[in-house]
Amino acid sequence: MRESLKNARKAANMTQQQVADSLGISLRYYQNIEQGSRTGDFEIWDNLEDLFNIHQRKLRGISNNHPGREDNP
Repeated sequence: MRESLKNARKAANMTQQQVADSLGISLRYYQNIEQGSRTGDFEIWDNLEDLFNIHQRKLRGISNNHPGREDNP
């Protein structure tokens, strides 16, 4: 799970659907990005960085809850 991304979304008082809509992607695709099961392309991460005003390296971090996945700073 990308806790930093989830926390940024919640701090912005946005739902997953609102973020997906602002990115022009499906809800399911955004959910997969937030869960860490999809990477998303550079454009999505650039837009997330702009949306939440947090560097994408921080947003991309994956928690240790998923064995076999490394933090992606």
